[in-house]
Amino acid sequence: MTEDESNPKGLMERQTTGEDRVRMIARQLSEPRTANWVASEADWSHEPTKRVLERLVDDGVLHRDESGTHTTYYPDYRRQAMQEAMRLRDSGHTVEELTDRLAEMKTQIRDWEAEFGIESPNQLRGTIAEESLDADEEGRRREIAREWEQLQRRIQIVGFAIREWDFLAPTTEPAREWEQLQRRIQIVGFAIREWDFLAPTTEPAEANS
Repeated sequence: MTEDESNPKGLMERQTTGEDRVRMIARQLSEPRTANWVASEADWSHEPTKRVLERLVDDGVLHRDESGTHTTYYPDYRRQAMQEAMRLRDSGHTVEELTDRLAEMKTQIRDWEAEFGIESPNQLRGTIAEESLDADEEGRRREIAREWEQLQRRIQIVGFAIREWDFLAPTTEPAREWEQLQRRIQIVGFAIREWDFLAPTTEPAEANS
């Protein structure tokens, strides 16, 4: 194994600029992070990191949250969800295969509900305080609660991809005026149908099929 293979972060630092690294890290954020955190991950100084993050906010790639003690940045998770749904549509899976996957995820959640006698991840977390459990079982329940939350989000995205299977189909042909009008009607109808799905969120998309 070469030195570069054993130290991929070092390789990234040599082959990219500080701004490149900040942009890559920003797009991969799974939760809101401060400029200091991003700067540390990118191995770059704070001020230029913050300037890049602010440009990404101006471009609509990131959102800024100033409600807490420190300003944090996070991606547009709605855009991520749309991109993930399109990736599922273009992945080569059939709609039947995605429907099977959707059923499997829902079955897994029902199994957890039956096993623990609860209805949500937070209720499962609550059982850790209420019951006398060993450390292994406590860890298992925490992990299941995290996976449960991820499955709930995956179910939303996979269900969205199935509902909008035809709308998300790739197209490469330019539209004529009449076709453009039809497309606008489709888009407005899509926005109405998916009003709740498209609501702003600070939660990341998780939809590995």
